[in-house]
Amino acid sequence: MAASADGMLISVHMPKTAGLSFRATLEEHYGERFAYDYADYPLAHEPATRHRKALQASLEVLTRDLSGTGCIHGHFLPVKYLLLADVRECAYVTWMREPVARLVSHYHYWRRSYDPEADFVSPLHRRVVEEQWSLERFCLSPELRNVYAQYLWGFPLQRLDFVGITEHYEEDLRQFSLLYLGQAARAYAVNQREDVTDESGPGELGDATRRRVEEYHSTDMALYEQALAMRSARLSEPV
Repeated sequence: MAASADGMLISVHMPKTAGLSFRATLEEHYGERFAYDYADYPLAHEPATRHRKALQASLEVLTRDLSGTGCIHGHFLPVKYLLLADVRECAYVTWMREPVARLVSHYHYWRRSYDPEADFVSPLHRRVVEEQWSLERFCLSPELRNVYAQYLWGFPLQRLDFVGITEHYEEDLRQFSLLYLGQAARAYAVNQREDVTDESGPGELGDATRRRVEEYHSTDMALYEQALAMRSARLSEPV
C-alpha cells in the first residue's frame, strides 16, 4: 500500500548499496518534502559513542518540526528515528548488498575518493588510505566488521518495512515505488564508477580469503540471507 500523505519515510543509506541512486529517486518524488541526514558518520565513532548519540538524537527528533517533511534519507542508525513512530506514521526502508561485494566496493571507493583537505574525513578513512591498507586488512578490520549489524543496533531487520536488494535494484525499486510512492518512479544510476573499472570485485580476495571474510562477517551474511528471504516473501504478495 502507498504511504499516507502525512506519513514519513525513513530511508537508511547503508554504505555502498546504491543509496545515492535511491536518494535521487526520493528527491525527485518528494521535492521540498525531502530531507537528508548525513551528519552522524556512524562508522566514525566507537560503538558506545555511536549508540549514545543515536539515543540522544531520538529524543531530540521529537522536538523538531517535521510537518513539512515526508522523507528523511542518509547515513544514520534507524533507532535514531524509532520514537518518531509514536507520534507519526513511519515506514523504515533500506537496501542491502551481498556483504563481501559491499566491502570490496567500500574499500575501492574510500581509496579513490580520499581528499585529505576535505572538511571532514573520518579517522578510519584516513587510516585506511594513509596507512595503505590492503583489501584483506580492510575486510578483516574490527572497525568494519558486520557493518549491517552495526547500523541495525537496537533495530531488528524485521522491523524494517522494506529491504531492497542492490543486486535486484531496478526490480525492487519498481515494487518499492508502487508500494510506498503510489506510482512508478524513475531509476537513477549515481556513483557507480566501480562497476565500470577493471576491479574484479570479490574475486580479488581469492577463495580462501573470501571464506575467511565471510566467516568474519557471519552476522552480516546471515542478515543478508534473511533479507533475501524477506524479498522472496515480498515478491509473492500482490502489489
